[in-house]
Amino acid sequence: MAKRVFGWTLRGIAVLVVITVPATGVWVGSSLAAYLNGPVWLVCLAGLLLFPVLPVLWAVWSKRRRGPDAAPPVLTFWDQILLRTFVLNGLFVGGLLWMAPQTAFTAVSSRGDWMLEGVKSDAAVRARAWILETADGLDWLYHSHKNEYADLVDDDSDVRPDPVPRSTDVDPWADPFDQTDPSKPNDPQPVGEPGSWPQPATLHPALASMPDDAKQSVSAAGAWIAAHEDDPYERVKLIHDFVADHVAYDAPALADGRRPPQDADTVLASGLGVCAGYANLTRALGAVTGDEIVNVVGDSRGQGGEISGGGHAWNAVRIEGEWYLMDTTWDSGHVDGRTFTKRYSTGYLFVPPGIMGVTHFPEDPVWQLRAEPLTRGAFVRQPMMRPEFFAAGFTLVSPNRSQVTVDDDVDITLSNPRGLFMLASYTAAEGGASRDCEVDNGPQPKIHCDFADEGTFHIRLFAAPERYGSYPMVGEIQVNANG
Repeated sequence: MAKRVFGWTLRGIAVLVVITVPATGVWVGSSLAAYLNGPVWLVCLAGLLLFPVLPVLWAVWSKRRRGPDAAPPVLTFWDQILLRTFVLNGLFVGGLLWMAPQTAFTAVSSRGDWMLEGVKSDAAVRARAWILETADGLDWLYHSHKNEYADLVDDDSDVRPDPVPRSTDVDPWADPFDQTDPSKPNDPQPVGEPGSWPQPATLHPALASMPDDAKQSVSAAGAWIAAHEDDPYERVKLIHDFVADHVAYDAPALADGRRPPQDADTVLASGLGVCAGYANLTRALGAVTGDEIVNVVGDSRGQGGEISGGGHAWNAVRIEGEWYLMDTTWDSGHVDGRTFTKRYSTGYLFVPPGIMGVTHFPEDPVWQLRAEPLTRGAFVRQPMMRPEFFAAGFTLVSPNRSQVTVDDDVDITLSNPRGLFMLASYTAAEGGASRDCEVDNGPQPKIHCDFADEGTFHIRLFAAPERYGSYPMVGEIQVNANG
């Protein structure tokens, strides 16, 4: 009896595995198709072929090939189907994950619930949460990704923020799994408070009088900064402003895949650097001025339209016992191909952790400076809004994902309590001319984009306090249009 029970238990486990593996293959494959704007139906059809069509055909062919006089097989016909199903689908799933592990993880994390898109029932909410939590458990797939800047920055891995939670933490999306409660409005610290955000987007006035001889070495620059600013918050802003203004991003090196030396002395002397150089110089100046500034390595997203992120480096600074985050690279300007456009800003100076976490994901979760760190899956699901979006008081109502699939048009709804003016345009992922979207401005702006062709598009949102003038970009959403 015990032997029979053991046998049936093993058989039950085998059946469960054989059901789970094909289901996983269809889920991963269909999520990739949804993410890459491919034919989801084709993946589902492939799933039917892999289970049960091909295993059954394989078993029938094998039986006929043996002939009627062959010795009885060791495995029963049903056991052969189970084994062949496991082999075929295991190869299919393994192949998908082996060929593109990072893309597969991004796909299941951002679009793993594609079959529930637009469904808001209680059952759908529970199913969605389970699916996305399962996707989060696959973040080990992303660990094959090596940050190319990790070896270029001065190592501060031994520094640990204590305490971890920030009193000024702002989480623009309280619960990434809660589809009934879209993004919450931002409540930034009042301007004028120490370490407030957003800071005025004007260079520290002392920079205008900084002589050239003070820029000849890190020690000279740091000593000059320390002598001209006593307040620790303003001194860190002066360091931030000097680096953001003095250094230009080395766009040609980025485009060519070259990485010239990124030590602080070289970056200061040349006035060129990639993110590692910006971070190293910021840190080195802090060491001279007596400000504790450390390097943080991880991924960032949004500047190139990608939702998964790419290698990046930025800084954290401790002032009067409190840790703050800043990114002098992104506050310096932006890169378009081989061209760098200087555009100083303070959007990433003392930025609250919840807002920094929309675009920056550190390798060490303690540098999220949050009591409950985001998972990588939750990170890629967030719409790619910039700090300016939250600083302007906007709330994104819908869509509340970094990527959505539509037929041939999409509507974006926001809350705009300050009555700013908005513009929007979209560009195909492969490049080309941008096209304008229709914008109905007001307290509840509605943005409507019609897509002439099928494909993947980046919708970019712009906002300004005046109708006429410059409209800085405040965020973007990726849309797959089926046409």
